[in-house]
Amino acid sequence: MPRPCRHALQRRSLVISPEEIVETLTMITQQNLDVRTVTLGLSLSSCADNDIDVMARKVYDRVTSAAERLVPVAEQIEREFGIPIVNKRISVTPIAKLASATTAEDISPLALALDRAAHEVGVDFIGGFSALVQKGTGDGDRRLIASIPSALAATERVCASVNVATTRAGINMDAVLQMAHIVRATAEATSDRDCIGCAKLVVFANMVEDNPFMAGAVHGTGEPDEVVNVGISGPGVVRAILASMSEEADLTAIAEAIKATSFKITRVGELVAREAAKRLGVAMGIVDLSLAPTPAEGDSVAEIIEAMGVGRCGGPGTTAALALLNDAVKKGGAMGTSSIGGLSGAFIPVSEDQGMIRAAESGALSIEKLEAMTAVCSVGLDMIAIPGDTTAETIAGIIADECAIGVINSKTTAVRLIPAIGKGVGERLKFGGLLGEAPVMAVNEWAGTVFARRGGRFPAPLQSLRN
Repeated sequence: MPRPCRHALQRRSLVISPEEIVETLTMITQQNLDVRTVTLGLSLSSCADNDIDVMARKVYDRVTSAAERLVPVAEQIEREFGIPIVNKRISVTPIAKLASATTAEDISPLALALDRAAHEVGVDFIGGFSALVQKGTGDGDRRLIASIPSALAATERVCASVNVATTRAGINMDAVLQMAHIVRATAEATSDRDCIGCAKLVVFANMVEDNPFMAGAVHGTGEPDEVVNVGISGPGVVRAILASMSEEADLTAIAEAIKATSFKITRVGELVAREAAKRLGVAMGIVDLSLAPTPAEGDSVAEIIEAMGVGRCGGPGTTAALALLNDAVKKGGAMGTSSIGGLSGAFIPVSEDQGMIRAAESGALSIEKLEAMTAVCSVGLDMIAIPGDTTAETIAGIIADECAIGVINSKTTAVRLIPAIGKGVGERLKFGGLLGEAPVMAVNEWAGTVFARRGGRFPAPLQSLRN
C-alpha cells in the first residue's frame, strides 16, 4: 500500500470537525475563553546614556517606534479569528541595567518616559522598571529601587519588579527588608488611589525573563531584541468542564478532562502567538500556560477547586486539588505547543478572582493557606490587601517565607502585597478593571523584628539530599 505523502498528512492533521468549531465558539462566548495578553518584549540596551534626560528620550523613541503596530495587529487578529485578546503589553530590559549608565539619583524620568510611550502606542501596561539583586545590590539597582514609590505614584501604566532570591544565589535578606519598606512607601505614596501603586509592584524569587504577565514582566538579557510572548487564560472553560462531570468521576478522570481542555486552550494561544509574531515581523517567543482568573463571575481558579469537590477554596483538600490542576494544565499544554515559557501555572490572585474573594471573606481562606498553595502553583502571594498598619518587618517576614518556598523548591514565587493605608481587616480596596477589588485580610502579627533586621544572605540550598 502506498504511503501518504507529507502534505497529505499535514492536511489531515489540520482537519477540524464541526463539533470542535462549536465547542470553541462556546468556550469563547459562554466560558470566558480569551488570550489574556500579547506582550511585546523589547531590548533597551541601545538607549543607555550618562544623561538621564537624553536616555529618557531614547527610551520613548525606541518603545514608540518598535511597538507602534502592536495594538492594531492584535486587534486585527481578534477580528479575523474571533478570539478576544484582553491585554496588549510591553516588557523592556530591566531599567536598573540602564540606570548604571547615569549618576542621576532619581530614576523616575525613565518611568515617565515609559508611561508616555505606553499611552502613545495604546498598551495597557509596560513592565520592566525592575532590578535583579539576588546576590547583591549595585549602585544602579539601589537608585532604581529607591525611585520605585515616586515612579509608580507618578505613572499609570508602568509596572515594577525586583528579584531578591534565586535557588543558585540564595536570598538577599538586606534586599528583602528594603523591599518591605518600599512596599509600604509605595502604598503611602498612592494612598489617595486605594494604594494602587502596590498593585503594580512585585517581589520575586527565581524571576523568569520571558514572562508575559504583569506586574512582573521584563525582557531578559537572553532574549532577542524584539519578541512576542503570549499568555493564555481559560479558568472559566476548565470550571465549566468540571461542573458538567458527575460527582462519581474520580480524580484520574478529572485530570484527563483538564489535560484535554488545556490542550485546546493552548492551541488558541499558539495560533495567536504565531500570527502576531509573523505580522509584526519579530521572533515568536513563548506561550505561557497559566490559568489567569478575572473578576468576571465564573472565571475563577477558586471555583475550579470547588468544582472538584472542595467545599470552599481554602478548606482541607485545597492544596491537593490545586496541585492536580496545575500539573494537568502543564501536561495538556505541553502537547499544545513546543514553546512553553513564562510562569506556566495557575494564578491565585485574591483581588482578581471572585471565588478567592468570597473564600477570604468567609474565613475559609487565610494568608497562611495561600502561602501553602503557592508551593504547588504559580506564582505566589498575589494581590492581597493587608491592614495599613502592618509593619515593614512583618512584610519582610512574609516575603522571606515566600522566597524560601521558591528557592528550596527551585520554582518561581512572588509577593504582591498591598498595605491598605488607613484601613483594617474586613474593609476593601477597589482598583477596577482586571485588578478587581481586595478585602483586607488578617496578618499574623508575631513576626517580631529581629529576624527581618539580621540581614545578610540566606545561603543557597543544597541541591542533593532533597526531602
